[in-house]
Amino acid sequence: MTKAISVQIVGAPIACEGGVKDSWRDTAKWAEGQLKARFGEAVGVRYYDLVDADCPSLPEGAQLPLVLIEGEVVSSGGKISIPIIRRRAEVLIQKEIA
Repeated sequence: MTKAISVQIVGAPIACEGGVKDSWRDTAKWAEGQLKARFGEAVGVRYYDLVDADCPSLPEGAQLPLVLIEGEVVSSGGKISIPIIRRRAEVLIQKEIA
């Protein structure tokens, strides 16, 4: 494998009654651990806050959290799903090997 599969997760802090929570960042960090345990260095995960200067452009109609793999939207809104990310990464890794 020549380069790591790029997984980008875009979220934002959430204001709530108890203050500001950064739940999507925490979930993205957990997801990174899960993906690294399964794929090692074959997958690279990066989290972006919506307001980060280098945040990827959001496609029209996208909702947070947004998950992109190799620039392609895999999920928009709802939850950060490890099974969805894992399945797409497996397909891309198999293509690299073939």
